[in-house]
Amino acid sequence: MTKQDVFQYTVQAKCGRGEAVRLLTDLAAQADLHPLIIRVQPRPPRPGALRSYTISDRLAWGPVRFRTTYQADVLSATEDEVVTVARQWPNTTLRNHARLRSDMDGVTTIDVQITLAAPAPLFAYAFRQARTAHLALGARLRDTLDATG
Repeated sequence: MTKQDVFQYTVQAKCGRGEAVRLLTDLAAQADLHPLIIRVQPRPPRPGALRSYTISDRLAWGPVRFRTTYQADVLSATEDEVVTVARQWPNTTLRNHARLRSDMDGVTTIDVQITLAAPAPLFAYAFRQARTAHLALGARLRDTLDATG
């Protein structure tokens, strides 16, 4: 049985939407920003994707440390939204939907909605890891975009 839940966060940075979209769609550039990622390998785009990647994360479950590898795709990218999806065995999917808007002061707001689906026995752990990692990623994205803006 698969469980699913959603969490959200918002990033505000003094940059143009184009700069934000470039960073959100370049998962290799996010490797230094995401607290779990240890390796990102660009791949030829899979069917229906603009960009595709193989990503390795370092995780911990109590005292046990392990690596996991998964596939991630950028499905769509415009100045208004970016959609990515990551798929990992067994039957775990993380969908990232970022909506972007700018104000007259040059501040870009990125509203991110993460939807995670995973098998019930793994769900609580996977959701906790995803939420912690993506909230940290959001803060680092803000800092990086502020520096470029």
